[in-house]
Amino acid sequence: MMTKMPEAQEGGARRRLDTASLLLGVYAPRGEDPQEPHGQDETYIVMRGSGTFVNGEARKAFGPGDLLFTPANVAHRFEGFSDDLALWVVFYGPEGGESQ
Repeated sequence: MMTKMPEAQEGGARRRLDTASLLLGVYAPRGEDPQEPHGQDETYIVMRGSGTFVNGEARKAFGPGDLLFTPANVAHRFEGFSDDLALWVVFYGPEGGESQ
């Protein structure tokens, strides 16, 4: 299967590939990041923009090309991010994460 990836749009995520255990999309929050913890492991790949990724108790500066991981059910969010933030987002594995 081949699919063309969309440009990030304001206001959140766009799903592009959704199977039983994998969801691939583009995430582009604006202003605030309203995320809640998710039931699957999650990886972000920064396409453009910069800011701080809060992952549980950890905080990490990020920029284009960075890969960010958060395990299932861990509170996480983007803070102080630039207006052009756009990320690939990949949810994968079983509910509860692969470490279950």
